[in-house]
Amino acid sequence: MTRKGRYGFDYVNHPQRLLKPLIRKQGVPKGMNEYFDPSDPSKMFREASWDEAMELAAGGLRKIRDELGGAGLAGFGSAKGSNEEAYLFQKLVRAGFGTNNVDHCTRLCHASSVAALLEGIGSGAVSNQVEDVKHAEVFLVIGSNPTTNHPVAATFMKNAIRNGKKLILLDPRKTDIARHATHFLQFNASTDVSLLNSMLHTIIEEGLTDDKFIAERTLDYEDLKANVADFSPEKMEPVTGIDAATVREVARLFGISQHIHGTDNSRCLIALSMITGQVGRPGTGLHPLRGQNNVQGASDAGLIPMMFPDYQRVDNPDANAWFSKYWNIELDNKPGLTVVEIMHSILEGGIRGMYIMGENPAMSDPNLNHARAALAALDHLVVQDMFLTETTAFADVVLPASGWAEKDGTVSNTDRRVQLGRAAVPLPGEARQDLWIIRDIGKGIGMDWDYSHVSEVYDEMRGAMRSITGITWERLNEASSVTYPCTDENDPGQGVVFVENFPTATGKARLVAAKSIPADEQPDEEFPLVLITGRQLEHWHTGSMTRRASVLDAIEPVPVVYVNQQDLESLGIDAGGEIIARSRRGEIRAFARPDGALKKGEVFIPFCYHEAAANLLTNEALDPFGKIPEFKFCAVKLEAA
Repeated sequence: MTRKGRYGFDYVNHPQRLLKPLIRKQGVPKGMNEYFDPSDPSKMFREASWDEAMELAAGGLRKIRDELGGAGLAGFGSAKGSNEEAYLFQKLVRAGFGTNNVDHCTRLCHASSVAALLEGIGSGAVSNQVEDVKHAEVFLVIGSNPTTNHPVAATFMKNAIRNGKKLILLDPRKTDIARHATHFLQFNASTDVSLLNSMLHTIIEEGLTDDKFIAERTLDYEDLKANVADFSPEKMEPVTGIDAATVREVARLFGISQHIHGTDNSRCLIALSMITGQVGRPGTGLHPLRGQNNVQGASDAGLIPMMFPDYQRVDNPDANAWFSKYWNIELDNKPGLTVVEIMHSILEGGIRGMYIMGENPAMSDPNLNHARAALAALDHLVVQDMFLTETTAFADVVLPASGWAEKDGTVSNTDRRVQLGRAAVPLPGEARQDLWIIRDIGKGIGMDWDYSHVSEVYDEMRGAMRSITGITWERLNEASSVTYPCTDENDPGQGVVFVENFPTATGKARLVAAKSIPADEQPDEEFPLVLITGRQLEHWHTGSMTRRASVLDAIEPVPVVYVNQQDLESLGIDAGGEIIARSRRGEIRAFARPDGALKKGEVFIPFCYHEAAANLLTNEALDPFGKIPEFKFCAVKLEAA
């Protein structure tokens, strides 16, 4: 069991838990001002009955829709909830609001990998399950910190290494799993594509490709080959900081045995697997590790702006017609706006109302001053959560929601396992299950919804998703977990996919050449350091739950800035000393912590601390394909407080 799993459960009984619906007091301004106090909601809000709160919440959304149409509304769902909640939430936005402006945290974590996978192989899901690493000879991990973010997956990896498997780790930061790696390449931040292209160059140049696989199962190989011709390891050495001999050694090992450019990174990884024929068998394949507990399921269920459930594009006439008939309402055929685009639209006067369930964009979005200004500019904001998060500071209505242990429903984990969860503890006070709050919002805006049990929503979702057709509610009750794709009730589920072909029009994978694009913002004389953001082992995402888990908060109670020891010494700052981090967008104060995992010139800040929110510093520049912000690279400077 992981540290979060062992100790991160008592947040459901935290004294700050919301027990009744709340309505903003008249005349109290929105924002993280002197009225906002998570320990005393009465400073900003008054308690209300569910009837009053739901009438105001749904009525405000309905009014904006009727006056401005669907373009005036947007919704953020949650990857912390169930599949049924994700499905019903995106249906509410599409069928009820009349827009595809629906998104969730995958935009901040996995949009790049999903975009590249859909483009290249026609599916955003993993090809093999994590435990399949035991069948590999070599496995490569890049840009992921599994021991902190995916401890269970990391255990499978470490067990495989003990049994003689080899790990190649590529990361600008020396994470804990580097201790187990056969090869660790600590490349310069934002040079991922250059490094991966130099590996592709070596594999092609030295004849380590699987020519039969390339010919039979891929497209556009010659374009890829031409693109990487100019990326020799020798030429890329001063760019990546990795000597050419090491790159060639690692490329041979992989080839023989088996940011704003985030999408390009994934394209390169797909190409590495394809040109070496490493997919469609046990011990081979692609596995984008997911961050929150139901990122996979939420995306599968359609909680993204350009896709209906099962990754059917909203602008595909056949898919749009099918869902219009299935839901008995004419649907918008234009892809919706993503998280950051929604914030821009608000400030430009487009979107005027939002419904946010379980997300905390006032902490998780890049350039928080921009995001918070957008939230403050809304005419009507409904937030559904367990606590007064930073986002509720901008809400007109706050609805008390359920924790995972208090609800029934399914999730689909990173391994494509659909798992059934059952409520283990009762809801406190007047809090309600999220699914029924979504249903009642739907009723309030005019939807004829009479769902009475979660299985009814699941059955409707199953009818819309061929991937889970064979996984009935009754089967889940018996087995608790079934892997998709599962085509019929006799199908045991497929742990390895893409065995013979890919779910594309041709059945072949498309190899997409990636150019090396510099980060949007480079260090300079004024801001000489590179900021990388991420999670700590103890805290999760924006900390709204784990910082209310007593043991986890006791282990890591205060905000920290991880800095290379040489940089700390040059600044004259001692370990534990207060430090100011500044970027072109904002500044924070936290406590300095020396970190040997960082190269000189690099800084790492966890984004879970509201009192030192790392995303006040980050850049909202977007990956043009995945529309994911550049969280992992911006220019900052440090000084003693």
